[in-house]
Amino acid sequence: MAKGYVIFTEVINDQAAYDAYVEKALPTIIESGGKPLVIQDDPEVIEGQWHGPRTVILEFESVEAARSWYNSAGYQAVVGERHAAAEANAVIVGEFEMP
Repeated sequence: MAKGYVIFTEVINDQAAYDAYVEKALPTIIESGGKPLVIQDDPEVIEGQWHGPRTVILEFESVEAARSWYNSAGYQAVVGERHAAAEANAVIVGEFEMP
């Protein structure tokens, strides 16, 4: 089964509030079988425009597991804190599998 990934690009406007959000959000990721793969400030942009100085990539066992985490009651209880502390883009994508 192909893994699922949640990718965020973020502009953090309130670091203290964002840090408080992370403290609450991280357990929901771990409980859902996810793990942070990348938390990078100021990635090297080699083409085009990139939104925000922070990029976060989370890995889950499947796209469905990633969706389940994002839509879970536990994460939905704290996601508003991220919205208040940062401007973000977020996507869920699946791992590429060779045909």
